[in-house]
Amino acid sequence: MISALVINLDHSPDRLAFQQQQLAKLNLPMQRLEAIRSTEIAHSYYETLANGWERKMSSAEVACFLSHKAAWQYVADSNKPWLIMEDDALLSRSVPAILHELINQEDKIDYVTLETRYRRKWLDKESIHLVGEYQLRRLYQDRSGAAAYILFPSGAKKLLDKAQRCAPALADAFLCCSYELNSWQVYPAAAIQLDQCSNYDLDFANPFISTITPLNYSRIEANNCVDYWRFKVRRVAAQLRMGLRQLSVCRRAERVMVPIQKNDYEYKSDLNCK
Repeated sequence: MISALVINLDHSPDRLAFQQQQLAKLNLPMQRLEAIRSTEIAHSYYETLANGWERKMSSAEVACFLSHKAAWQYVADSNKPWLIMEDDALLSRSVPAILHELINQEDKIDYVTLETRYRRKWLDKESIHLVGEYQLRRLYQDRSGAAAYILFPSGAKKLLDKAQRCAPALADAFLCCSYELNSWQVYPAAAIQLDQCSNYDLDFANPFISTITPLNYSRIEANNCVDYWRFKVRRVAAQLRMGLRQLSVCRRAERVMVPIQKNDYEYKSDLNCK
C-alpha cells in the first residue's frame, strides 16, 4: 500500500488529528512530515527565495514551497511512492483502492493528482480504468492544487532537479508548470481541500483558517519598480508557455472540469470536521 505523507505545522494539532482520524477510517498508513514555519526562514534567505516567481511571495508561501520540497526529498530518499497530503485534504472513500491499483505503475508514471479545485484542466481523451467509476487520464495542463498527489521516486528526482535550476514558486504552480513530469489525473477526482466543499455541494464545514492566505491576507508588494516589471514579464512568459502547451496537445486532449463522486464522501459524517 502507498502510505500518506502528511505535511503539518507544529502549531496545527487540530489538522493533524483530523488527518489521523480520516486516514485511520480509510485504513491508510500515515507518516507526518513537519512543515517548515515561516518564522524559521531568515529574512535575508527569504528575500533570495521570494522574488523569482510571477509576483513576490509571502513568507508563508515560501515556507509552503519548502515544505513540499522536503516531501519530494522524502520520496526520493525512501525510493518508493507516497501520497503527499496537505493537512486539510478531504479524501474519497475509494482512495485506498486507487492507491492499490497505482502501486506498480512506476515505469510510466511520475505524478498523479487526486485533486480538483473547480478549474478546468487539459486531459487526454483516452483513459485507463482504475476501480469503479474512477479512471486515470494523462494530465497535460493543470492550474492549481497541491493538497493530495501521489509522487513516485522518478517524479521526485525531476522536481528536485528543477528546484535546483529554477526559483521557488507557489507549490501548486511549481507542480503545474513542471511539464517534464509524466503527470496523470484521477478522474473523477478523489480528493478536494476542505475550502472547496461548497463548490462541490458537500455538506462539510471547513473548520480551519488557511495558514497561507488568512482572512487579513494581502499580497506582498514588489521591492522596487525593477522587480515589479520582472514579475510582469515572468507572468506573460508563463501564460505564453501555457498557451503553447495547450496548442501542442489540443488534438489528443480536451479542456474539462474534473468532477467528484459525491457519494464517495458520505462517510465524512463520521469525522469531526467541525
